[in-house]
Amino acid sequence: MAGSDENNSVVNGQSNLHGCIRDGGGKFVAAVGQNRRALSAINRNIIAAPPYPCAVNKRTLSESNAICDKNPPIPVHRPITRKFAAEIANKQQQLKPETEETKKSAQVVPISSELDDRTIKDVHDYKPTTESTVPMFVQHTEAMLEEIDRMEEDELEDVAEDPVMDIDYEEKKNPQAVVEYIDDIYNFYKKAESSGYVPPNYMAQQFDINERMRGILIDWLIEVHYKFELMEETLYLTVNLIDRFLTVQPVVRKKLQLVGVTAMLLACKYEEVSVPVVEDLILISDKAYSRKEVLDMEKLMVNTLQFNMSVPTPYVFMRRFLKASQSDKKLELLSFFLIELCLVEYEMLKFPPSLLAAAAVYTAQCTLSGFKQWSKTSEWYTSYLEEQLLECSRLMVIFHQKAGTGKLTGVHRKYSTSKFGYAAKTRPPNFLLGAGF
Repeated sequence: MAGSDENNSVVNGQSNLHGCIRDGGGKFVAAVGQNRRALSAINRNIIAAPPYPCAVNKRTLSESNAICDKNPPIPVHRPITRKFAAEIANKQQQLKPETEETKKSAQVVPISSELDDRTIKDVHDYKPTTESTVPMFVQHTEAMLEEIDRMEEDELEDVAEDPVMDIDYEEKKNPQAVVEYIDDIYNFYKKAESSGYVPPNYMAQQFDINERMRGILIDWLIEVHYKFELMEETLYLTVNLIDRFLTVQPVVRKKLQLVGVTAMLLACKYEEVSVPVVEDLILISDKAYSRKEVLDMEKLMVNTLQFNMSVPTPYVFMRRFLKASQSDKKLELLSFFLIELCLVEYEMLKFPPSLLAAAAVYTAQCTLSGFKQWSKTSEWYTSYLEEQLLECSRLMVIFHQKAGTGKLTGVHRKYSTSKFGYAAKTRPPNFLLGAGF
């Protein structure tokens, strides 16, 4: 073992660097022999003190290598001089979090006073302790996340007063609600309502009828619709067909009722499952027309309208807007009462169907609550601001005030029954009229 003796011998009054030899596994183990010397005999001008506690221990190195209890040292691959020790200390100080314990442990002890009776541990056997402090970058990340959470909470508090609700959330699993494209459908309705637009002054082209005759016809058809127990969609389509036909076709006074009866027949064929027979319509009109006259007028109307029956009426918007307002039965009946009053009035043709529906819901809400009420959710789904509804809403209040007076009382009688919740007997919201009315 001459080679081992040479490696463990003292050269020029100095021992080998660590007093250790490398085993077969590449680790440093304590050299066994009589020539192991204390570190105090090493030239102190060559070896500097390690800058952190894990490199210095008062105990001697045992055969089973000791494990460092503190932070890991940087592996040493060159002689430890004072300059090298200072570089290691600076790097260690930059990597450690700024705590009181690390500040104390980072202090470099002069090698001249502290290296006596100490040995250097094997740096390859270091195992980190579980009681280490949290790294600084983790603390910064946590602080940043907390700040983001705080900002999001502040934003939620700002909009928590009147948020826009998802009115279709509860029906996402209902295939008949078509939640996936319900918004697209109503966007299409808003664009297509212009196709069913009726000029608000079309009566100027009629030479034998006027707007009052139109109101009498619509009021009578509302009663016929109620007597036949037809669907609500049928009434709104009937009125639309009449107005669109009268816009382009001159009609004499004695044929106006025939136009109304035929329009209801067409609307029933489009909307109803069970359609009233022609004889029933003739009977309800006091046999003023024959079957042939009704069928001839039917042909004339569908050709004049070019068979276009698919137009958005106020009814389709009413259902959506009532849902946005989270309506109950009372609000629903009052809203339909107000909008049926508008069907009779010729001057309401200047408003598009979607605005009529939104104004009816808005006026009904104000009627029941006693103050102006229009939520952000209703504003979002109707696309109308409260200011845009006021003109139409004030007219509805006026119609409500005089609903039970005059000759056109069909809507008032209909909504004065228990079936319709006595909606006509509700006190109108006069405060919407303002001081000028």
